[in-house]
Amino acid sequence: MNIEEQLKRYRENQNIIPDEQHIKETVRKSIESYCSVEQEKQLTYWEFLWTELHLIRKRWWLLQMLLLWTAATLLPYLLDNRYVIRMLGMIGVLFIVLMIPEFWKNKSCDCMQIEATCLYSLRQIYAARIFLFGIVDLFMISLFCITLRGSVNLALSEIVIQFLFPAVVTACICFGTLCSNSRVNEGTSMILCLLWSGIWWFIINNETIYVLITLPVWYALFGTAVVFLIGAIYKTIFDCNKFWEVDLSGTTIS
Repeated sequence: MNIEEQLKRYRENQNIIPDEQHIKETVRKSIESYCSVEQEKQLTYWEFLWTELHLIRKRWWLLQMLLLWTAATLLPYLLDNRYVIRMLGMIGVLFIVLMIPEFWKNKSCDCMQIEATCLYSLRQIYAARIFLFGIVDLFMISLFCITLRGSVNLALSEIVIQFLFPAVVTACICFGTLCSNSRVNEGTSMILCLLWSGIWWFIINNETIYVLITLPVWYALFGTAVVFLIGAIYKTIFDCNKFWEVDLSGTTIS
């Protein structure tokens, strides 16, 4: 009898009964070992923010900075404050529109499904991106408003009405369309923002309408817009896992 036949008979004579309890114990220890190794590689929240900062395309911040710098440089040379007021609304709208491509890139690049499987959730990715944009944009807007008040001699109430109010409404449109269940893309969002810009331009150029709106009404409208913006951002962060389930053609991609 050769060695192969001996091995074959040996295998046939062996009757191994698996112990289910030992199998479960082996699986449990394997999982614990895997999780322990992965835990050592896990990013901290600060490292995660730093990573997201690197992923954000800086071109949009540079364009926003260039827009505000150009406005702060040229507006003092406009002798008539009416032209300054009309330009501020357009600047506020364009400043926010420049954010749209960065927030829509998840949808436009079809990467939301991949991000939903990452260690940090899609909600945390959006929260980090909004947080980083908020810090940088708030700094740029604050610096622009301080410069504007000194160079053009505009009152704080005029800056709030003419620049911040149209900017906040534009942000409401951006985040409102982003978190909407309707099948809209970034082009639709930009068109709606430009449409709002046209409405704002009509209001500030129509003295009959403009003089009827008193300062308390403006502040009330501004407060309402801020509350709506907070709600839209909240919905974007906490419902972002829902609005990537269907693409623009209506096909389910989840």
